[in-house]
Amino acid sequence: MFRAARPDDFEQIIRLYRQLNADDPVLADGSDEAAFQQIVSSPGLHLFVLELDGVVVATTYLNVIPNLSRSASPYAVVENVVVDESRRGTGLGRQIMAGTLQAAWDAGCYKAMLMTGSRSPATHAFYRACGFSADVKTAYLARPPERATPPPSTGGAPSPAAS
Repeated sequence: MFRAARPDDFEQIIRLYRQLNADDPVLADGSDEAAFQQIVSSPGLHLFVLELDGVVVATTYLNVIPNLSRSASPYAVVENVVVDESRRGTGLGRQIMAGTLQAAWDAGCYKAMLMTGSRSPATHAFYRACGFSADVKTAYLARPPERATPPPSTGGAPSPAAS
């Protein structure tokens, strides 16, 4: 069953996210659950799940973003597409992506975008089979700078923060 995530789905979704990003730290301070609660209660943010026999086996995260261009039509960004490792290759990924894209179209989005860091040809074939095209736009990614301590002063001109 394709449906919106409910507040009690947190543990099952986190289990899938750990399959997606095994190197992510386990957060003991509850900030992940707080972010989850914020997502499920915010308009325009849609966390979807695919449930089989009471178990969440796939998830996607759809962000519907208001827009001033394109006749003020919103656009969508899809993130965190995960199918349980034991069920990959069974059509569940296409099923949850179809529901996710339909939700974007129902919200009036004029386009839906996603990015993947995967180099796997199978991943790219999957997204093409879901209706995405890699040859229409170019994506660029910026990350925040590393937070390093500033180097010690060398006795030259003072830094702007030192005035």
